[in-house]
Amino acid sequence: MVERDQAAGPGRPAAEGFRHAERAVAAIGTTLDARTTAAELAAFLTEELCESATVELVSPDEQLTEPGDFLRRAATAGRHDLLERLEKIQRPEDVRVRALDAGHPIAACFTPPSGAGLAALAVPLPARGRTYGVVLALRTGRPFDDDETATVQHTARLAAAHLRHAHEYQEVNARVWDLQQVLLADPGRPHPNVELATRYLPVGRSALVGGDWCETVRLHFGRTLLVIGDVMGHGLDAAVDMNAYRTLLRYVAATDLPPHRILRRVDATMCEERGRRPATCLLALLDPARETVAFASAGHLPPVVFHRDGTAELVPAPVGPPLGTGFGAYEVAAVPVAADDTLVLFTDGLVERRGEDIDTSLARLATLRVRPGQPVSRLLDEILGRLGAHQADDDVAALAARIRHRGSP
Repeated sequence: MVERDQAAGPGRPAAEGFRHAERAVAAIGTTLDARTTAAELAAFLTEELCESATVELVSPDEQLTEPGDFLRRAATAGRHDLLERLEKIQRPEDVRVRALDAGHPIAACFTPPSGAGLAALAVPLPARGRTYGVVLALRTGRPFDDDETATVQHTARLAAAHLRHAHEYQEVNARVWDLQQVLLADPGRPHPNVELATRYLPVGRSALVGGDWCETVRLHFGRTLLVIGDVMGHGLDAAVDMNAYRTLLRYVAATDLPPHRILRRVDATMCEERGRRPATCLLALLDPARETVAFASAGHLPPVVFHRDGTAELVPAPVGPPLGTGFGAYEVAAVPVAADDTLVLFTDGLVERRGEDIDTSLARLATLRVRPGQPVSRLLDEILGRLGAHQADDDVAALAARIRHRGSP
C-alpha cells in the first residue's frame, strides 16, 4: 500500500474545474435531509471521478474523539465490489480515520495479490468548525491526482454545508415540536352539560409546526365558550404567538363578555404588541339551557353542525378581520342548536387542498354524511378520517361539542 497526504493543488484547467463545481451545486443539497444529501454526493462522484463512493456520517450526538466508532454509513454508489475488495486488503476505516485525524484528504493505492490496483481517496466533510463525516472514493487503475482531489474536496465541502443546514433544521424543528407540545395543553374542561372532543394533528415532524389551537372556557349559568384559532405562519414564532393569543383570550373570556366584545378586546391588545402575527379565531358561546349558540369570527372559517340524521350544515357566522390587525369590527349572531346536534369547529387544514377554491373545500364538508348516533369523539374521528386529515398539507385542530342529555353519563 502506498499512502500520502493530498492537498488541493493548481494545474486543473479553469473551465473544467468550473464545470465540475457548477454540476455539483445543481446536483447536491436539493433537500434538507442528510441521507439524501449523502446519496447525492456519492452519486455525483461516481458519475464524475470514480467507480465507487461511500459516504459515512458522524453521529450528531458524539464528539469526534474516536471517529471510527461514530461513523454510520449513509450512502453508497457505483461498484460495491470495489469496497468489498478493499475490505479484504485492509479495513477501509483506516484511510477514513487518517483523513478525519488530519483534517484533509488522504490518498492511498492498494496492490492486491491478484487483479488491478485499487486507488482510494478519503476526504472529510467539514463545515463551520465541525466535521460531519467522510467520503471514500475508489477506482481501479491510476491514483487520484491533485486536480481530482481538489474537485472531490470542493464537492465534499459543498455537501458538508448542506449537511450542516440539515442538522440545524432538525434541531430547530425538534425544539419547536417540544415547545408546541408544552404550549398545546389540553383545553379547559367544559360544563358537565356539554359533551366535548378535541383533536390536534400536526402535519408531521418533518415539517414546521403551526399555530393552531382550540380552547374551552366555563362561564356562569352553565354556558361554555368554545374557541378555535390559527396563528398565521409556522415555526417557533407561530407557536409562541399562539400561546400569547390563547392566554389572553382565556383571561378576557373569564370576564363574561359576549363573543364579539371578547374578540374586540383581544384584537386591541395584540395589535399593540409589536411583532405579533395575526390570527384567525372563531368563538362559539354554547348555552345548553336555552339551546342556543352565539358565534363571532375573526377571519375564521365557519363552523358546521351535524344533525341527528348524520347530515351536515355549514352555519353562517359574521366574519370580521383577523386578530392583531387593530380593526376590531366584530359582530355576533345566535342560532338555535338542538340537543342532538353536534357542533364542529376546525382550522383550515381540515378542508383546504392545494389549488382548490375554499368554497369547493367547504362544500365537500357540507355534503359529508356521518353515521348517526355516535358519541362525539367517534363522530369527530370519522370526520377527520373521511376528509383525510392525517394526510393534510397543514396542521389540523378540530373541536366537537354536543349538549349532553340530562341523566346521560
